[in-house]
Amino acid sequence: MSGRTRATMAAVIGGERRGPLAMLAFVGPAVIASVAYMDPGNYATNIQAGAGYGYALLWVVLVANLIAMLFQALSARLGIVTGRNLAELSRDHLPRPLVFCMWAVSEVAAMATDLAEFLGGAIGLSLLLGIPLMWGMALTAVITYAILLFEAQGFRPMELAIGTMVGIIGLSYLAEVLIAPIDWGQAVGGLTSPSLPDQGALTIAVGIIGATVMPHAIFLHSGLTQNRAILGNDSERRRMVRFSNVEVVIALAGAGLINMAMVMMAASAFHNGHAEVAEIETAYHTLTPLLGGFAAAAFLLSLIASGISSSVVGTMAGQMIMQGFLRVGLPLWLRRAVTMAPAFIVVAMGANATDALVMSQVVLSIALPVPMLALLWLIRKPEVMGDFVPNQTTQAAAAIGAGLVLSLNMVLLLGAFGVEMPFLS
Repeated sequence: MSGRTRATMAAVIGGERRGPLAMLAFVGPAVIASVAYMDPGNYATNIQAGAGYGYALLWVVLVANLIAMLFQALSARLGIVTGRNLAELSRDHLPRPLVFCMWAVSEVAAMATDLAEFLGGAIGLSLLLGIPLMWGMALTAVITYAILLFEAQGFRPMELAIGTMVGIIGLSYLAEVLIAPIDWGQAVGGLTSPSLPDQGALTIAVGIIGATVMPHAIFLHSGLTQNRAILGNDSERRRMVRFSNVEVVIALAGAGLINMAMVMMAASAFHNGHAEVAEIETAYHTLTPLLGGFAAAAFLLSLIASGISSSVVGTMAGQMIMQGFLRVGLPLWLRRAVTMAPAFIVVAMGANATDALVMSQVVLSIALPVPMLALLWLIRKPEVMGDFVPNQTTQAAAAIGAGLVLSLNMVLLLGAFGVEMPFLS
């Protein structure tokens, strides 16, 4: 980070500068974390949700986004107050065998994350350039590695690169919503009337949560805030926490709106007459005759931006998780190779790319309790948080959110083992 940016942050924290423009110095961590909430896994689950169930599962997107806001805000608070990230604190405060298990599960989650992100970018480039998917994956690998090299120049170049791609995704889906004939009455009903029509809807709902509340993003956010500003006392830490909370709400509200737009576009374009559309490639080819070439191009552009940016962020998170849990750092090229290997294996085996995306999100949802429960345990400890332990209402809301995720995971696992769910009509 440049000296000018650090000086601006110090002046704002010290109360010498005020106003919206001064706040821009703090923008960055939540924007980077928000990429995890609109990655290609979201495209796959949201297309299936909209095409198969219309607007009925919009409420799942809303609930998942609210849970994400809360946990990202708590993760950022942990980093600001302690100057350490979630993986480091877990290593220092939990038994060694548990720490190793948490690292192993988190590594699996990182690979599942990169599977979705890497495949999404590769699918987009493959469709855009008319090249085989394997060549699209190779091109995605080169582009993401090139962007990762920005990190050596400091926070800002990376944040600007990621922020630009977030803007591309947002503008693309704004165009989609304006083009598609959205039934706003049904959309409001889907947001306000929770329902799970069948077992398939439950699987997609868990996938949406896995694609929205991301394990690696919870780990990453604490690391992005841990040494962002020099804080001399608790008063300055409180100001920093407030600035962080505002950024989290704005950034993740934007991500939530984009996810809702994905579901609504799929519901509008595919649910009546094309409900069988369940793959990203099919969605792209079907959009042209239904909504026109511009809508299809906007969809493809947003998918490429999503895949590349989220793959970059996933690699950053993987580095932080390994360094935090094991005090071991891999060279950037090796870390990139390890996390993208499963994607190459899936494609080489001939597996359906979109099915792989959806299942990766279910894996993420099952892995999600690891950072969620660790974060819940750490933020309530005065020896870790001091006077910054969240109030009882916040802790209760976080516990309810974690309980909801754990409950959905359990129902999904029971369904996978053939246990019938009589409460699903």
